[in-house]
Amino acid sequence: MGFKERVYLLTKKIPKGRVSTYKTIAQKLNCKAYRAVGNALNKNHNKDVPCHRVINSSGHIGGFNMGIKKKVKMLRKEGILVKNNRIDLKKYSF
Repeated sequence: MGFKERVYLLTKKIPKGRVSTYKTIAQKLNCKAYRAVGNALNKNHNKDVPCHRVINSSGHIGGFNMGIKKKVKMLRKEGILVKNNRIDLKKYSF
């Protein structure tokens, strides 16, 4: 299984109403390739992989292949409070 597939597999485990970070996913893959995780997620077009649930370790939204506004809308629809394009990781982290 390749790097992207392993990133997608871990991302699928993030439940609705929760988020994870690029850093956390990289650490679970025993690497420090945080940007590579982001790049893999940005290339994903499978709706079964909830890429919108992955954010920066600072709590900032980060990027999204359908645009940040769409990412914020999807997160809010799942009950996640987004304020100033940030999420409280203590409250919503998976």
